[in-house]
Amino acid sequence: MNTRIRRIAVTVAAAAVLPLALSACSDDGGDSTKADSSSKASASASATDDGMTDSGSTTAADQPFGSACSAVPTSGAGSFDGMAKDPVATAASNNPALSTLVTAVKKAGLVDTLNNAQNITVFAPTNDAFAKIPKATLDKVLNDKAQLTKILTYHVVGQKLAPKDLENGSFDTLEKSKLTTSGSGESYTVNDSAKVVCGNVKTANANVYIIDTVLMPSS
Repeated sequence: MNTRIRRIAVTVAAAAVLPLALSACSDDGGDSTKADSSSKASASASATDDGMTDSGSTTAADQPFGSACSAVPTSGAGSFDGMAKDPVATAASNNPALSTLVTAVKKAGLVDTLNNAQNITVFAPTNDAFAKIPKATLDKVLNDKAQLTKILTYHVVGQKLAPKDLENGSFDTLEKSKLTTSGSGESYTVNDSAKVVCGNVKTANANVYIIDTVLMPSS
């Protein structure tokens, strides 16, 4: 009889211990799963962060550059974002630093020509660039439509040029002669005379490089 009671007690004790052991195993498995999930989440977050960094770098490399870019408004139609929405002549008209160029383009009757052109590059002289020309000479050119058209179309290349294209380039202009570019990084010159002071500016139909000297065709 005593032996039977002891067997029953052992059976009851085993039955009580078994659920606890299973519960412990279950908890360990849950923690392991959570740890694996956390590890995977961390790896995923790290990969995402790397992707964002790479994307940010690409975007940064595609931004306008140069000392004169700081003068461009940060918002509105004259900002970089605003100019990107308009064709080039309209975009230039919203940039106060290009008002003399815009006046010249209007006098030459080239507004529609530039706005309707596709995939072009414009080397855009600043007001200060035009100010380097003696006033009497500038006034004479502004009133000579044929000569003015010749000079202005010399500033336009019939393809979109990225900064890397300017490193050692020679390009046909709409005026039918060539201009040359050189440089690297964020320092470029055109015809060994005009410096790019704000480059890689995007408009709806053109890439624009703002320069500090008016370019003159050789003939």
